[in-house]
Amino acid sequence: MQLPIYQVDAFTDTLFKGNYAAVVPLQYWLSAELMQSIAEENNLSETAFIVAGDHGRHAIRWFSPLCEVDFCGHATLASAFVLFRQQPELDTVIFSAPAVGDLKVSREADGRISMRFPRLEPEPVTEVPAALLAGLSLPPVQVLVNRQAWFAVYDDERSVLEVQPDPEQLKLLGPRDVVVTAPGDRSDCVSRYFWPSNGGLEDMVTGSIHAGLAPYWAERLGKTELLAIQASSRGGRLDCVVQEDHVQVSGLAVLYLEGQIYLP
Repeated sequence: MQLPIYQVDAFTDTLFKGNYAAVVPLQYWLSAELMQSIAEENNLSETAFIVAGDHGRHAIRWFSPLCEVDFCGHATLASAFVLFRQQPELDTVIFSAPAVGDLKVSREADGRISMRFPRLEPEPVTEVPAALLAGLSLPPVQVLVNRQAWFAVYDDERSVLEVQPDPEQLKLLGPRDVVVTAPGDRSDCVSRYFWPSNGGLEDMVTGSIHAGLAPYWAERLGKTELLAIQASSRGGRLDCVVQEDHVQVSGLAVLYLEGQIYLP
C-alpha cells in the first residue's frame, strides 16, 4: 500500500520556521495503531489524517508521536493548505472532529488561512497544582485552566522567554499541557507551550491553545483583534479575531515535502 504524505511548515511564510506537520489524505480510516505508528515514524509534532466526505467536508484526526490528540490547530492549517493547493477552486473546507465539532477553514485574499475555532477561554484557579509551580523555573503571577492546558501568566515577555520547564514535573499534570504567556513587546501576547505528556517538551507553534489565549488577552487588553507570537526556537505568528461564540485564528504555511509512504 502507498499513501501520499505532505510536510508543511505552519504559521509562517518562511521554510524551517513555524511548526511542522505531516498531512496524510486517506480514502478510509486506517487502524488507530497504524496511524500512531506513522506519526511516531514521522516524529513531527503532529501528523494529521484526513478522509474526504461530501460537499467540501473532511473528517480529521491528529496524532503526536506519543498519542492521538483531541484538537490541533497547526496541523489543521497544514491540512487546509494541502487541500487548497490540490484544488485551487476551493476557498472553504470544513473539518470535523469529535472533540471540537466542525472547524470551518477559509482561504483569504492575502494568502492567509483562517480557521474558525470554538471559544475555550480558561478559568482562574484558587489552588495551583504543586507540580505546576515546581515545573516552571519562574513563579507565574496568575494561573488559569481550560480543558486543554494550564495557563501560567507572567507580567512581561522576558519572563516567558526565560522560564525553564521541568518535564518530569509537568508530566504529572497530564493529560493537560502547560502554556506560559504574557503581554508581548511587539505583539499583543506572547506564549510558549510545553506538552511532555502528549508530544514533546516544547511545541513550536500551537494553534489550538489560541482558542483560549485569544479570549483571555482580548478581555485583558480590551480589544478583539490580536497579534499573537509563539516564542519557540522556530517562532510563529497567529492573527486572532475574538467573536461572541468563536475565535478566528489565521496564519500562513509553506510546503516542505511531498512524497509517498510505503506500507506492507
